[in-house]
Amino acid sequence: MSRLLQKFSVLLFCFGWVLPTMAADNSANRRVSKHKLQEAFINYLNGKNPVDFSEYRLRLSEIESMQQRVWNAWCEANRQYQEEKLMPLMLLSDSTQSRWVLPDSLEKNAVMPYYYGRKGSQKPDNGYPLFIYLHGSGDKHQEWATGLILAQRFADAPSAYFVPQIPNTGEYYRWWQKAKQFAWERVLRQALVSGEIDPDRIYMFGISEGGYGSQRLASYYADYLAGAGPMAGGEPLINAPVENLCNTAFCLRTGDKDFGFFRETLTRLTGERLDSLQAKHPGSFTHWVDLIPGRGHAIDYSPTTPWLKQFSRNTFPKKVMWENFEMDGNKRRGFYNLQMEEEPTLQDGGRAYITMEIQGNNVNITAQEMRYTTIESRQGIPIRFHRSYTPLQDGKLRVYLNEELVDLKKEVRITINGKEQKVCKPQATLGDMVNSLTTFGDPHRIFPASIVVSLDNK
Repeated sequence: MSRLLQKFSVLLFCFGWVLPTMAADNSANRRVSKHKLQEAFINYLNGKNPVDFSEYRLRLSEIESMQQRVWNAWCEANRQYQEEKLMPLMLLSDSTQSRWVLPDSLEKNAVMPYYYGRKGSQKPDNGYPLFIYLHGSGDKHQEWATGLILAQRFADAPSAYFVPQIPNTGEYYRWWQKAKQFAWERVLRQALVSGEIDPDRIYMFGISEGGYGSQRLASYYADYLAGAGPMAGGEPLINAPVENLCNTAFCLRTGDKDFGFFRETLTRLTGERLDSLQAKHPGSFTHWVDLIPGRGHAIDYSPTTPWLKQFSRNTFPKKVMWENFEMDGNKRRGFYNLQMEEEPTLQDGGRAYITMEIQGNNVNITAQEMRYTTIESRQGIPIRFHRSYTPLQDGKLRVYLNEELVDLKKEVRITINGKEQKVCKPQATLGDMVNSLTTFGDPHRIFPASIVVSLDNK
């Protein structure tokens, strides 16, 4: 009888059902120790292959408690991990400074000094809003000192600030390059682990060269941000696709006489593109693009952070647009609740463009290759573009799910480019929690379930 019951249980699981006795015996809460989770996370942080926890299935009633256990283990693993730590959060001043040595493999002799501190006497219940400020391209010592003055002056308390000094300088040296990406991802991971920062109120902004940097980085890391506020900048849209800002509040303020590098033109074109997307997708593209009359490169910087601070992140949007563009040779592994399980084959210059829209338990995905053709450039700066789209021919996407996105008690239907690909009832597992946490490092994105789909829809 026991063999017959075992075979029957396997058959039920194939159809999305689990016998109660089997679920209890296989409960991750009973079988996985805190030490085993911590060890798995430490191995991951040290670059080793992650442990597969997919065999540990969860009842829906176990999800919340297991998410807390997983997060606690992640925090402890990060505390044990040997790396330069973010300094303790104290009142922001010229004494609240430290420095990171960035990996030599990414950039030689790259040391990033930074200020890190808080404003306001009382910590908000959910933690401090965090502002990451990027300075301009003048003398880096003076620019860094000015950044501290501005951070102390802006009317956004209670808040926390991370104000870095750019490690090096040069003709083509930027805030968004590889070594700096390493720094931003460390800031996000360590700030969230600290428990001092509100995960849904992180903002990035900057002035001049910092405006360019924050505009690119906002598009690249939009799923972490409640808002972004570049000032006196203006990137070509190929460098900072605004589609990724669906769900992220965006403020771009530039003088209407700021003609250097066509900043006023590129700011206006960014505003027009956002206006168009907002008209097509009402409520998804909150933005304030302001060409300030009569001003050149110097503008009033004070309105940006108070405007940004009123917005919180939409952590689980049911509409996602993801143009997975390359930034100094790197691409994101995941975005919101999506993870590229297997990269699609792309032509030179092509980008994977994935959109997702959830209605009830229906997940509708488009998977396309996007290509840009420059139709106007000025002095070597690309200004206007034509975008073409073709269906992807391969690749796999993991769609993470939770109760905020779908009803996990019911079947989920996934379509790719209008064709139904998969209908199944998601199974909550510890593996999905661990994998989503290592992908995002985000306490609010510890997803209990996922479904993998092929992007070619064959």
